[in-house]
Amino acid sequence: MRSARVAYAGAVHDAVPHGEGLQLADGRVLAEHDVVWLPPVAEPGTLVALGLNYADHVKELAKELTQTTKDEPLVFLKGPGSLIGHRGRTRRPADAGVMHYECELAVVIGRRARRVKAADALAHVQGYTVCNDYAVRDYLENWYRPNLRVKNRDGGTVLGPWLVSADEVPDPQALALQTRVNGAVVQQGSTADMIHGVAALIEYLSEFMTLEAGDIILTGTPEGTVNCNAGDEVVCEIAGIGRLVNTLY
Repeated sequence: MRSARVAYAGAVHDAVPHGEGLQLADGRVLAEHDVVWLPPVAEPGTLVALGLNYADHVKELAKELTQTTKDEPLVFLKGPGSLIGHRGRTRRPADAGVMHYECELAVVIGRRARRVKAADALAHVQGYTVCNDYAVRDYLENWYRPNLRVKNRDGGTVLGPWLVSADEVPDPQALALQTRVNGAVVQQGSTADMIHGVAALIEYLSEFMTLEAGDIILTGTPEGTVNCNAGDEVVCEIAGIGRLVNTLY
């Protein structure tokens, strides 16, 4: 099953896919552009984000890093205010020299996880969605990657459009990722290339913090970084999960 949350006619609605766009819970069928898309998780909890979780991306940024593929996961937290939905608009700071998209698989926790082993970890997942977690490279500081101003910006974390239930994703480590900017393919990868896979991340995190229903793990992005500018349309797509559209302004 896949579901979304949208605003329409002054109210928030649950929705499911339809051949003509989407269908609200009350049966109305609407075109995709007729609604305001919200993040598909009704009450997002802690946002746990991974940096440098693809070996090819570590190699791509090697000249400016001290991180290696042998290190523990590079983890940081984000607030729910950073989230924005499908077809939303994200501001590009006027003083930013370089701003990159980051296509990521987002893992939504469905039930409490505390000291869970990797073999049991996926049973704690409610579902998956697509994330575009923008990074303003100018604000990164090598002694603390990434800092708050880079990764906790209002509207800088795009999420959606659909929350796909875990039973529809038998292997979260076998999904193709692709990003297009203004129609041109600029990033391609596979979740198979994660340094720390979804199950391993849940085991690692739940060892020292309790994961609750509604918490979201952003699992990192593969190589392929291109500077984006105001007016650019960025489309992040993960096979079987969804196609997430965002515009910079």
